[in-house]
Amino acid sequence: MAFFRRKVQFNDDLGFGSTPVIKNQRVLSTDGTPNIERTGLPWFKFDDTYTRLVTMGWPRFFLVILITYLIVNTLFAVAYNLVGIENLNGAKGITLRDQFFDAFFFSAQTISTVGYGHISPQGFITSVLAAFESMLGLLAFALATGLLYGRFSRPTSKISFSKKMVIAPYQNHTGLMCRLVNLRKNALIDIEAQMFMTYNETVDGKLKRSFYPMELERDKISVLTLNWTIVHPITEDSLLFEKTLEELRIAEVEIVLILKAFDDTFAQTIHTRTSYQDEDIEWDSKFELMHYHNKEGKMVLDFSRFDNIEKLVESSQDY
Repeated sequence: MAFFRRKVQFNDDLGFGSTPVIKNQRVLSTDGTPNIERTGLPWFKFDDTYTRLVTMGWPRFFLVILITYLIVNTLFAVAYNLVGIENLNGAKGITLRDQFFDAFFFSAQTISTVGYGHISPQGFITSVLAAFESMLGLLAFALATGLLYGRFSRPTSKISFSKKMVIAPYQNHTGLMCRLVNLRKNALIDIEAQMFMTYNETVDGKLKRSFYPMELERDKISVLTLNWTIVHPITEDSLLFEKTLEELRIAEVEIVLILKAFDDTFAQTIHTRTSYQDEDIEWDSKFELMHYHNKEGKMVLDFSRFDNIEKLVESSQDY
């Protein structure tokens, strides 16, 4: 059964396949990542280490660095104790615990090439071990520096999308609207937006997932200085024309928004995306204006109003 009339001859899976969605699962998460669980791969792949370290969150990144640092120093501390703690001049520990910590902190000084001089190696094997650790420390800190640079220099967008979409009056009709804003002070140039609707429909007796583009009032702006409200006019040619919330629920509708812009700070093109489901649409509502003029006549953009929505009339939709 088809819930939506086809006014556009387009059917592209956008890379998500045509397998129907079940249990109202998202095709695309709100943060723009595909809602797909990947299995069958090894837990650790050496050739994928750099990508994971550069793309993981900052707390997890620093936790990985800290754990690696502790493990390496612990291994070298054990090695110094196996060679003989007496080969570390200045190590005054008597108990095994004190001897371990003497070796551990000597390892920390050696790997960072600090070398306070309180403890020093003696004997050939201990000196070779300390020399190897200092070389390893130079390589490790160079690698950590490269990772930090890669994380900071990687172009990322700080575009925030409204938590909800609204359906509000628009040019003698209604329009499906979402709002976005740049959280950074830098300028985004040549911003392009694409909106797609994806839903389950029966084609030739088989249930499949279909993707159709949604025409926008404006799909490109030159510079993003304030907020941008992206509008899909709900005319007779729209897939949403005269549709109810219940029909959207049955078809498990999802609205996908893809954005591309040129970041003049990184001098690179950035991409971001998000999606909305039927429960993310507020009917007969509009976004509260988030920019105004102050007493001096200067334009003010109030980010605290970004997700504020005003109810227009009592909605006839079944929530």
